[in-house]
Formats: sequence, structure tokens, C-alpha cells
Amino acid sequence: MRSLRVLRWLPFVVMFGVALTDVLAGRSLVFLPLLTLGPAFASVSGGVRRTAMVGAVALAICVPMAAHNDLLFTWENNLTVVSIAGVTAASMLAARLRLQRERELASVRQVAEAAQRVLLRPVPRRAGDLRVALSYTSAAAEAQIGGDLYEIVTTPHGVRLLIGDVQGKGLAAVETAAWVLGAFREAAYDQADLADIGERLEVSLARHLGPEQFVTAIIAEVGDEELTLVNFGHPPPLLVLAGGEPRTVDPPEGGLPLGLGAFGPGSAKAHRVPFHGGDRILFVTDGVIEARNTSGDFYPLTERAGLLTRDDPQEALDALRADLVSHAGGPLPDDAAMLLLHRPTGAHRGTGATESGRVHQPG
Repeated sequence: MRSLRVLRWLPFVVMFGVALTDVLAGRSLVFLPLLTLGPAFASVSGGVRRTAMVGAVALAICVPMAAHNDLLFTWENNLTVVSIAGVTAASMLAARLRLQRERELASVRQVAEAAQRVLLRPVPRRAGDLRVALSYTSAAAEAQIGGDLYEIVTTPHGVRLLIGDVQGKGLAAVETAAWVLGAFREAAYDQADLADIGERLEVSLARHLGPEQFVTAIIAEVGDEELTLVNFGHPPPLLVLAGGEPRTVDPPEGGLPLGLGAFGPGSAKAHRVPFHGGDRILFVTDGVIEARNTSGDFYPLTERAGLLTRDDPQEALDALRADLVSHAGGPLPDDAAMLLLHRPTGAHRGTGATESGRVHQPG
């Protein structure tokens, strides 16, 4: 907003500076042709009418200054007047084209954001014996629409979830996210093993993605006292034990992202980690761990794990999000999705019940 105000006042500051310089320089030097900078700068941030107004102000300054320099009605001054009028007309055209492009871009962005809202359905606050929290922080307004995706479903095989990040930006990334989510929602109910879900996603994406496109993702299933995960080149989740001790859950073997399976020796392997009452696990996209501060330091997620120990998971995740934005010093350069699962102490799995409820999505 501050830069926008500066741009709006810049044409007038420039024209005032030109007039002042012309007066101080005396009649030997004439700076009036530089008044054309006013409407030129106005077209950068203003509309057509504002640009025309700035051009009129430039002409209003030019005439008395020309009289002051005894140049009124001379060919030099007439040329200056024609130049101001010509630059003003060209700047008005440029302002109109800029506004048209901005409206088209805004329309495309609204379509993409609407598509993302349809794809990324609100997750339930409860799934089985778990409490669930979600935070999705949109990137800065000037950044392109991203391809972060997430889903959590209660199936006959247990609670299963997906979190991922599509390579690239824009509508193409949103389209790819739709393919991944659609394949996961179907396979999560049909396949007994997580590895089979991954193969279904790989086959589906093979028909859709280009040769150098990919999707990083984690598929997880919640068991009685453990979590089963398959990591496809995605940032590892952060497990916070009941006592508050954090540790990252790295896979024993690195798996390639979805879409690149043909370039590896085999598919990603499932691995299990204990997940007892009181434990929490945080799944994130790379927009979280790659957020930098003004010094260029990445966000220290593990060091901030204490924020996740609050009683209410959503309050804990909101506190982490606020700390993330504070670390970045402003809007994030990339979308950042965070999905937090909490197994309350003494909770018993097996009901399979899901309590619907919209999860607050900041940004």
C-alpha cells in the first residue's frame, strides 16, 4: 500500500521538481520538456482519467513557466506543448491497456481460487479418535496460484490422509491437483495398502503429467498405536510426542515424487512410526519450511514445535501460522498448507465416526 501511494504522488512530485529546477536554473536553461515525465509516470499506477488530469496539470505548469522564460508561442515551447499532449495521449492508452490486463488477470485468478476452494474441501474437525486442524495460507497477492493439496477421509481401512505439492503454478497446477485428489479419494476406499494407493496415483498421473512434471506427496494411515506413511519426495512431517519432544519423521528410504516413478529403482516404501495418546503430527508443504526472514534464514519449524502443544489443535496451528508469517516479515512467497493430527490421551479408535465442521483457513 505504501508503494502504491508513492506511485500515485510521484507524477506531481516530478513535475514540481522540474518546475522548481527550471526557476532556479534561470532563463539560460529550459527544463520544461521534462514535464512529460508526469503523465508517463501516471500511467504506471493511475487510470485513464487520472493520467489525463496529470497531463492537464503538466500543460498548466508549462504555460506560465514558458511565459516566465519569455518562450511563450515560440517554436521551442510549442514543441514542448505538443510533446506533453502526445505523451499524455500515449500514456492514457498505456493505462487503459494495463487496466484491461489487470482485470483479465484478476478474473483468471478468481477462477483458479474458486477451483482450489472446490478441490480443497474443508477437512473434518474429527476423524475417528483424532482431532484435526488445518491452516492454508495463500501466497502474496502478486504470486501465482499454487498447487498445494490435502485431503483426509475415514475409510473402512481407517483414517487416511494426503498432503502434496504440485510442481509449478497457475491453472495447470490446479488441474494437476484435481487429478491427484480425485485419484486419491477413489483409491483410499478401494485399496487395502498405502503402497497400492501410491501406484494408483502414479498410473493416473502418468497419463496426465508431462515428462518433467511431478507432485511431492505423503500418504498416511492412522492405526491403533501407529502411523503408516509413504513419502513421495515430500518434506517429512513433524511428530510432537506427548511430552513435547519434537522429531522429524524421515522415511528410511527416499522415494521419488509422483510422476517420476519410472526413473527410480522401485516404488516408495511404507514405514511405520508410533502414534500414541497425546501425540501430535504436523504435515506441511514446502511453503512452510522454505519461508525465509530478511536475513535469508529458513523457518525453524522444529524449534517452534512448542507452539503445537496447546490444548486446542486449531489454536495451536493458528499460533504456528502467525509465527510463520512473523518470521517471513509479511506475505509468504509460496502457498503454505499445514495439517495437524492430535490423538487425545485415552482416546480409543474404532468408531469411524466423523464430525463435520469447517476448519478455519487463514489467508
